[in-house]
Amino acid sequence: MLTLFQVFILNNVQLSGYINPYLYILFILLLPFETPKWLLLIFAFIQGLTIDMFVQTPGIHAAACVFMAYLRPFIASTISSKKDYEPGIQPSIQDLGFAWFLSYAGILTLAHHFVLFFAEVFQFSEFFITLQRIIYSTIVTLFLIIISQYVFYKPPHSIISGKI
Repeated sequence: MLTLFQVFILNNVQLSGYINPYLYILFILLLPFETPKWLLLIFAFIQGLTIDMFVQTPGIHAAACVFMAYLRPFIASTISSKKDYEPGIQPSIQDLGFAWFLSYAGILTLAHHFVLFFAEVFQFSEFFITLQRIIYSTIVTLFLIIISQYVFYKPPHSIISGKI
């Protein structure tokens, strides 16, 4: 669903050429902590390659996604949380809190966008313009990620207890 939403809707949103939201990275961000690192990298590569096939970019999204997935275990372990990563804890606002998730998603989104935009431009002559695109796109992407956390999350305990 994220891939289709990205390809058919978000890829057509470009505000002044500076803002390109990439919500599809939410798939990698929300994979369970128990996902083996090798599988995380494979999922990221497939996700990025799928986007590359739709937008006809030669592996740029795949490279950015694999880089983000490679950093993910390190970033998740370095950001402190109230809860240690117990089995069943998901990397989400609901399980680990807003501040933790914002730090986690912010760092990884920034890393993804940094690789993506500099690989796309492939030169440092437009360094500040590219940096501006990275910052603006990261802010908009994070906003969409946070909104999606609140819109699409259903607490599991409310289903069991019958409370809404």
